[in-house]
Amino acid sequence: MFIDTSGFLCRNSDSEPYHEQAAEYFNSAKNPVTTNYVLAEYVALALVRGLRREGIAAFSQEILRDENVKIIWVDEELHTKSVELLKERPDKKYSLCDAVSFVLMRERKISEALTTDKHFKQEGFIRLLE
Repeated sequence: MFIDTSGFLCRNSDSEPYHEQAAEYFNSAKNPVTTNYVLAEYVALALVRGLRREGIAAFSQEILRDENVKIIWVDEELHTKSVELLKERPDKKYSLCDAVSFVLMRERKISEALTTDKHFKQEGFIRLLE
C-alpha cells in the first residue's frame, strides 16, 4: 500500500471524515510505502487544515521513526521521470508529488493507495478512502 498526503492527514486528524478507516488501513498495512515529497506535502496540508504545528511535527517524527513505513527519498532519476509523466498528461491537474507517487507505484507494482485523491483513480490505482 502507498500512503499519500491525504491518507496521512486522515490518519492523524480525527476531524477528517475517513479518520477511522485510514487508521484501520494504516495499522493493518504490510510494508506501507511513501515518499519524502508526500511527507513535505503533508506538513503544508495539515497547516492549511488548521492542525497544530506541534502535532504535525510529532506525527512527522513518528512516521520517520516507524520501521514499518518505507520512505523512498526522491532522487534525480525519479524526479525526472515524474516530470516526464506530467508532460505526458497535459489534460490532468496532477501535482509533482502525485506524479512521483504514480511513477513509484508503477515501478514497485503497488496498486492500492491510502488516499482520498481522485487522481490516483484516474491513473488506474485503487483509492482506499472513498
